[in-house]
Amino acid sequence: MIPAKILWKPILQKMVTDRWKRFRMTTASPSLPFNLKRAGLYLHVPFCKNLCPFCPYHRISYDPELFRIYENAIHQEIEWYTPYLRNCDIISLYIGGGTPTVHPEGLIRIIDHLHRNFSLTCDICIELHPENMDPESLSILRQARVNQLSIGVESASDSLLERIGRNHTGATALGSLRRAADAGFDSVNADLMFALPGQTLADWETDVQAVIDAGADQISTYPMFSFPYSELGKMKQLQSVERPDRRTIRAMLRMTDVLAEAAGFRQCAVWSWIKPSRKKFSSITRHHYIGFGPSAASMTGDFFYVNTFDIPSYAQSLPRDRPVALSLPLDRRLEMAYWLYWRMYELRISDSDFKQQFGEEASLDDMFSHIFKPLEQLGMVERNNGVYRVTRSGAYWIHRLQNEYSLNYINRLWGTCRSESWPAEVML
Repeated sequence: MIPAKILWKPILQKMVTDRWKRFRMTTASPSLPFNLKRAGLYLHVPFCKNLCPFCPYHRISYDPELFRIYENAIHQEIEWYTPYLRNCDIISLYIGGGTPTVHPEGLIRIIDHLHRNFSLTCDICIELHPENMDPESLSILRQARVNQLSIGVESASDSLLERIGRNHTGATALGSLRRAADAGFDSVNADLMFALPGQTLADWETDVQAVIDAGADQISTYPMFSFPYSELGKMKQLQSVERPDRRTIRAMLRMTDVLAEAAGFRQCAVWSWIKPSRKKFSSITRHHYIGFGPSAASMTGDFFYVNTFDIPSYAQSLPRDRPVALSLPLDRRLEMAYWLYWRMYELRISDSDFKQQFGEEASLDDMFSHIFKPLEQLGMVERNNGVYRVTRSGAYWIHRLQNEYSLNYINRLWGTCRSESWPAEVML
């Protein structure tokens, strides 16, 4: 068998065609989401009291007056979408940031509005900062029917946290994780960052074991990428995305596998592990979704589009129109490719799931055999009874293939939208 590391670029060229490279997001208005039958909702809260220099997500320093403008506009955007989603089955609400609980009262008002307008009976998931997780805050979230939490632990090491600009200690993070685990939520996920500056394999072993011991139901791990548009990237004067050494990534992932499996966890995504009895927490794998807030994206099947990042511009668009900055029309094949991308991330690709999404006449093999055959030959995927499963060795290489697209996509789209309220176009 030829080593995957020799062939990963040729495979990528086969997976990502010349047509893919010419995708252009423009200011063209996307169609209205009349026909959505099943979708998730996403709410973006862009405010933080501490801006981590490495963070690639859209966030700004908390300001009470700017939050008031933001919240008023969010309520208007919810009202704008409500008539079009009346017949849509809402399967989840995910709340990210920023720091969603930076203004708890305002957040609860927004969640209550979503409950009223969409009769939510689904999972409600929220990202939390360890500094904003006192018992009262957790109780308020429970009352708002939030049932899944993701806590930005990042590391249990004070020196590593200080090195990446986090404003909490390891003890604070682990204490918050223990409180959440004891509070009765359906799932508590711990985010951990690896391949940090100066981080050793022993440091990483300590971090993973610490969140296991503190009661995490799921562990989601992320290597530290530095984007040119981030504060860290500007300080380093980066011209492209800076990535950690691949040997470090592989060693730390192998370590995570060993520790997680010893504690009874199973791998549920490329870089995530979960207790089998607990609900899976995921921010990114809904096929169709509608996003609320500045920088929030929406995927309707017909279009992928993203709101303007600038809060005043976002607010000025409403309630007259959606605050969409850029959009990309999708044909059926591209929508299928999008579905496949995230199923590979989740390590399981089923023909029956494909048919459920795209119709009984749709065939996973007819559409994507040119991708699966070389991956099978390289031992990256295995097939059994109409289900492809990404192998343990394949998980690293497939995600490395995905990063060739996703990191450049993030850098181009988010980098442009952070600097321009209404960009004319972005080439993906």
